[in-house]
Amino acid sequence: MTPPRLLAVMGPTASGKTVLAEEIAFRLGAQLVNADAFQVYRGFDIGTGKPQNREQYELLDICDPHEQFGVGAFVRLAGEVATRCFHQGQDVVLVGGTGLYIRALLEGYTDLAPPPEPELRAALEAEEAKRPGSLARRLLDLEPETKVDLNNPVRVRRRLEVLAGPTEPAGAPLPPFRKRKIGLSLPTAILNEAIRHRVDAMLEQGWERETRSLLDSGVSLESPAFRAIGYRLLARVSCGQIAATEAKHQIVRDTMQYAKRQRTWLRSEPGLARFEMGSPFDGSGDSDVLDAIWDEIVRPDQL
Repeated sequence: MTPPRLLAVMGPTASGKTVLAEEIAFRLGAQLVNADAFQVYRGFDIGTGKPQNREQYELLDICDPHEQFGVGAFVRLAGEVATRCFHQGQDVVLVGGTGLYIRALLEGYTDLAPPPEPELRAALEAEEAKRPGSLARRLLDLEPETKVDLNNPVRVRRRLEVLAGPTEPAGAPLPPFRKRKIGLSLPTAILNEAIRHRVDAMLEQGWERETRSLLDSGVSLESPAFRAIGYRLLARVSCGQIAATEAKHQIVRDTMQYAKRQRTWLRSEPGLARFEMGSPFDGSGDSDVLDAIWDEIVRPDQL
């Protein structure tokens, strides 16, 4: 029997990868799996670009805003979903902007650290607040040749959590899927214009109201979910600290910088089949590109 497919649809933000993934999943009867680091958080909907048809996806809305979620947790949970689908004979389509998640899962990374113990994280944060720089000194004692940027307290703390945590792997090998990675690529000027329109649309949908509602419900600005682009800026708008126009300008700039990092990442993505687009994929007028992508998906050899 021919094994199921495990497909990844990748591309910078605003490239249309969600629309493409949903079209592919519809054609194949495949299970969609979210691979975006912030769409896992409940309540953070508009600014993270969550898809409309959430019931079609796995790994959406699975965490409260204060919970930590990283690549190790993703590989474990996505691996469980994929394995279940494999044994049911169902194809799987991954889609999301967090390239590390997809690479770790499809390239078989198994030495990923599991999430830290909350008590350990709290203790390390308290120590750093009381004695700034103490965590960097502790890391140097434990790992004199560390490659971690000692001026980045978040990375220093995370490395200490890894060193103090369990040593067993957080992931596991996948079943023998037929794997494919599809990458969308657009000219920078066209992508930047799409990002401007996307931010405008999100703000019109009520992104600021969503942010204010999250704050009113007690979600802390220090919560991991609030690291998603734009939310802390809109929180400042809600508090009267900056003007809405200034926040919008910064959100657009931050999103463009993020898209640039995504494009850089994708250039080194192993096994990625890249497809040049003249505009973001929206399902209309893209038949030639979709046909080429479909040919890539159904070709007999695998990665």
